[in-house]
Amino acid sequence: MIFSVERSDARDWPAEQLAELFSEGFPQFITADRLVKQYIGRVREFFPELDLMLLDGNGVPVAAGWGVPVRWGGRADSLPSGYTDALVRAVEGHERGVRPDTLVICGAIVTPSLKGQGLAGRMLTALRDAGQRAGLPRVVAPVRPTAKARYPLTPIESYMRWRRDDETALDPWIRTHERLGAEILAAAPGSQTMTGTVTEWEGWTGLALPASGDYVIPDGLSVLRVDRAADVGIYQEPNVWMRHR
Repeated sequence: MIFSVERSDARDWPAEQLAELFSEGFPQFITADRLVKQYIGRVREFFPELDLMLLDGNGVPVAAGWGVPVRWGGRADSLPSGYTDALVRAVEGHERGVRPDTLVICGAIVTPSLKGQGLAGRMLTALRDAGQRAGLPRVVAPVRPTAKARYPLTPIESYMRWRRDDETALDPWIRTHERLGAEILAAAPGSQTMTGTVTEWEGWTGLALPASGDYVIPDGLSVLRVDRAADVGIYQEPNVWMRHR
């Protein structure tokens, strides 16, 4: 099948097509990152050329992906602390006139019914190509390891190194990036921080949270820490920094 790529702002996409594409998105609590909320509007305003749709032969979006440009020295110890910090660096760098040299791939999603057909790889390749056109020779990604939710108590530093018998990565999303030539650079244990009241977390997770302490939550890559006295729950999501060659 022939695919094409367009900017997400190129046209008004039919609502039913977008609903299908994003029908298996991220967990509800992913929107509780307060710092992301402060910056995401400017991300969309400043970097529309890095927000893309992959279309099938009928012009229907079958995958989406986006990224931001940052300046990075090339060393693992100078990476952003994770996804949120990458957005902050991109926006603030743009506003200060800092010239970026690195594309940070922030996310990619595929229509659920078409998973397993290589579309995620096509989307990542399209983003890398867009970065090259924008003068961003380096490409990194704070990868959200999709199977980590099965092992929420395992440190990300250990999980990201787990391998199958064929020596490929245990995690399927890490494996997808590696098949495109990416390598693991570093763990990002606090890539995002989600904060909410106890009631909000009970709504997001469908769990009763009757006491202070740590909770394993549905779709959580790590544990939720609840403080009933302060009426707050804090969840730090780990990612894995990977570099594409």
